[in-house]
Formats: sequence, C-alpha cells, structure tokens
Amino acid sequence: MTDAAGIPLQVVSAGANRHDAPLLAPTLDGLDLFSPLPPETALHLDRGYDSVKSRTLLEGLGITGVIARKGIPAPIQVGCRWVVERTQSWMNGYGKLRRCTERIGVVVDFHLFLAASFVVARCLIQHARRRYRWTNQPTTRRLK
Repeated sequence: MTDAAGIPLQVVSAGANRHDAPLLAPTLDGLDLFSPLPPETALHLDRGYDSVKSRTLLEGLGITGVIARKGIPAPIQVGCRWVVERTQSWMNGYGKLRRCTERIGVVVDFHLFLAASFVVARCLIQHARRRYRWTNQPTTRRLK
C-alpha cells in the first residue's frame, strides 16, 4: 500500500503464486497507524480485487474503493494504480528482493521493510531537492 506520491505505507509479504485479494485485509490493518484518515480517502485496486468480499471490507473501513471492473480493457481504467506499480518496481530494484530464496518469513519481511525504508528515504530526498534550496545543493539528481 502506498500513498499518492508512491511512498510505501504498509508492506505484507506472501509467496509468488498467491492471489492478492486475500492479502487485502492484512494490508489494510496497517491503516490503524494513520488514523484518523481524511474523509476523501480512496483506494485504487486492480480487477483482481473485484469481489463482494473486497467491497464489503472497504465499506466496513469507510474507504471508497476505486476497483477496476472485469471485462473492461485495462488501459482505460488504469487511473492511479501506476503509482503502486512504480513503487513495487523501485523495491524490486534491490537485488536481495529480486533473488530472494529465503524460506524464513522474518528474513523476507526484514528485506521488504529495508527496501521500503530505502524507497522512503529516496522519495524524501527527491522531494526536498525540488522544494528547498541551499547553498551547496548538488547539481545532479543522482544520489551518491
């Protein structure tokens, strides 16, 4: 789960062949840390979450679900999902996650949270570079 800028808010690990819909409830359990939520909170989900169970869960939490419909071509309804895909791509850029062969869940969670913390730090640095100016500001966008 990410915010609108692509900063990871909650990470849940699962096997590669698991469906995403059963992981919706554990992912949304992390919203307790961010309460109270703004009244216009919307959750953008792909068509794998288009079920009565997912919609009931979102209604119970008071979150507006923007869920892609089955049978409609994806490019028309992509909307804000690309932010999540981009963040997942950033997190998969760290080699240990790409080649993760660990069987111990705690180790996998450690690597996921470490990658998420790198992504958060990088997003905050990029945001600060665009917003604030200082005398010895780097001229390149590349992090060193």
